Amino acid sequence: MKTVLSNKPPLFLVIVAFATIYIVWGSTYFFIEMAVHDFPPMLMGALRFLTAGILLLVWCLVKGDRVWVKKDIVSSATSGLLMLFTATGGIIWAEQSLPSAIVAIMVSANPIWFVALDKANWKVNLNSKTTIAGLIIGFTGVILLLGEAILKLFAGTITSTQIIALILVMVDPIAWSAGALYSKKSSGTAPACVSSAWQMIIAGLAFIAAALFHHEFSGFRVSQVSFHAWLALGYLIIFGSIGAFSAYIWLLKVRTAVQVSTHSYVNPLIAVLLGVLFAGEHISAVQLFGLVIILFSVLLVNAKKYSFKKPKISLDNLRKNENDKSFTKTNARCAVTN
Repeated sequence: MKTVLSNKPPLFLVIVAFATIYIVWGSTYFFIEMAVHDFPPMLMGALRFLTAGILLLVWCLVKGDRVWVKKDIVSSATSGLLMLFTATGGIIWAEQSLPSAIVAIMVSANPIWFVALDKANWKVNLNSKTTIAGLIIGFTGVILLLGEAILKLFAGTITSTQIIALILVMVDPIAWSAGALYSKKSSGTAPACVSSAWQMIIAGLAFIAAALFHHEFSGFRVSQVSFHAWLALGYLIIFGSIGAFSAYIWLLKVRTAVQVSTHSYVNPLIAVLLGVLFAGEHISAVQLFGLVIILFSVLLVNAKKYSFKKPKISLDNLRKNENDKSFTKTNARCAVTN
């Protein structure tokens, strides 16, 4: 009889990690908007990610993880610049002029770009009629939202700055998906917490450069920052970055990118609820319809890929790939601390 082993982490940890990125990331849009009322956008990004990254790196050092591996740092730098500096930075900048709920709706197209950019699986993904239909419908939803904004521009009810912000948040999911796919494919033996720490530190340094370029330090006064803005920044550091982002990077190591991208179903719904109930934001019927179209398209795109069953690996296959062993041990070690 063939001996069968499983290299998957405990299901409980997976559920907790998914719940974290579902709920916490849905609320970060609301808290980003609260923070940028008093913080310059690039400076806020620098404070958020540098603080979170340094704290997480110190924790990794205390645990005894190897944090100075050049290959892992370079890999984290690439994915961190794409996901945190480019994508999240665009969101932070956009929320100066756009309601948090609208930004979340536009970003909900993330999973569509996961499929579109996953070149290695094009032959499989684009062989499905439901996937192709989902891609077409999803892009139609995005165009619908942009079209409504352009009509409002001509009607004088929206500014050109807001149009630029809308276009920016349409592009942000491309950078995020590219960075996430790169993070998944290039992840070596580094624990998820180490990868997350370096991604945030390097993105934080990039935000400092951007803040200097935009002369944000010259006009910034700490005394002008409200208590609510400090609380929002603290929430983004502790829960949005250290908690949720670490959970996300860990999930990319132990689950498929498509499964992990399901957070895009829940995040915009939570963001819309928080924006409407607590920030007094208004969501038009067209915007809600656009969100429904995009989420339905995501369901079609990924319909055949949502499988959370634990695949079993034979002992023979494990012996053929020693890297799998070290990879499993590394994930197990980091999973206890995330």
